[in-house]
Amino acid sequence: MEVEGLKKHFGPVKAVDGISFAVEEGEIFGFLGPNGAGKSTTIKILCTLTRPTAGTARVAGYDVLREPDSVRRSIGVVFQDGSLDDRLTAAQNLYLQGLLYGLPRQLQKERSKELLDMVGLWEKRDATVRTFSGGMRRRLEVARGLLHRPRLLFLDEPTLGLDPQTRAAIWDYIKKLRAEEGLTIFMTTHYMEEAENCGRIAIIDHGRIRALDTPDNLKRLVGGDVVVIAPAGRAEDLCRLIEERFGLAVKSGPGGIYAEVADGASFIPKLAAGLGEHIESISLRRPTLEDVFLKMTGRAIRPESAGGLESARLMVRRLRGR
Repeated sequence: MEVEGLKKHFGPVKAVDGISFAVEEGEIFGFLGPNGAGKSTTIKILCTLTRPTAGTARVAGYDVLREPDSVRRSIGVVFQDGSLDDRLTAAQNLYLQGLLYGLPRQLQKERSKELLDMVGLWEKRDATVRTFSGGMRRRLEVARGLLHRPRLLFLDEPTLGLDPQTRAAIWDYIKKLRAEEGLTIFMTTHYMEEAENCGRIAIIDHGRIRALDTPDNLKRLVGGDVVVIAPAGRAEDLCRLIEERFGLAVKSGPGGIYAEVADGASFIPKLAAGLGEHIESISLRRPTLEDVFLKMTGRAIRPESAGGLESARLMVRRLRGR
């Protein structure tokens, strides 16, 4: 996949603002960013569901504008919002997918059995989808996206709204698919631990790619140790004091104030001795992708900051057990 100078504007809003990147065959490539960063819009362009304002994109060797039918035959998609027919059974959902892609009946049956076995749903093949848990629905959507043997699988927030245990189980299946099918996987997420599964990650914010590399290399951009300081008073006041006394550029984020230092073990006693009365607690850890995002954008990824519509969707999913 090759993307060059891709843009998508909705009036004055620049949802995607001139991004360029390439995805290698067999790679798990991720977009990491908050809601509204441009992740889903990019996937819609790459899946030929919306036209770009400018730029070019080739998916599986095909141009998304000139060869959309070839692109669609080459990809599988698991959208952020569920798209299964919950009045049908698991087997019927796959049969419908097979019809849409023109698969011969016998081949469709063989692949359905194989895929339902792989995602652990063969015993539930005749159960209606409305009786499925959120994790079961997600696994079925992955199976449906693979029925026609795509070369590339798009996963748009594949575990959104699911509990950590179910998210881990979904990722076990995704890794198995890559190993057994040789798939290229392009995914979006705002979960830090989920992004660690990717070979490379593009950090995207406000429609622009801020950094692109392997998870380990991205974390090296932070450098040294991360000291997290919980202030006893106003965070702004403590930030100013630290910057004045220690010459450090610190940032306020979830959990406190973040400082990047070469040697946290030697810095913490100096900090406590100099500003102990202004500090509630201090902790030390190695850099994470959250720290990288904070460094690149000046703010943290906060799933709870989703817009009202997305928050409502999450609530409905929870109430429905999805």
